[in-house]
Amino acid sequence: MSIRLNEDREVVERIKEGLRLKGGYCPCRLEKSEDNKCMCREFREQIADPNFEGYCHCMLYYKSKD
Repeated sequence: MSIRLNEDREVVERIKEGLRLKGGYCPCRLEKSEDNKCMCREFREQIADPNFEGYCHCMLYYKSKD
């Protein structure tokens, strides 16, 4: 398993700017809660799932099964 940033630098820059503006909370979510603090709860649960491969909700991170 490995986790990497999205290969699209423009997406990464936009999401990182959104994270900065929202104090580390996912810019794709309205609610500011611990569940939405980057890395969000949803993606942490996906990381724990050995069958999951794909992007987090905001497309910043990618988990591969390799």
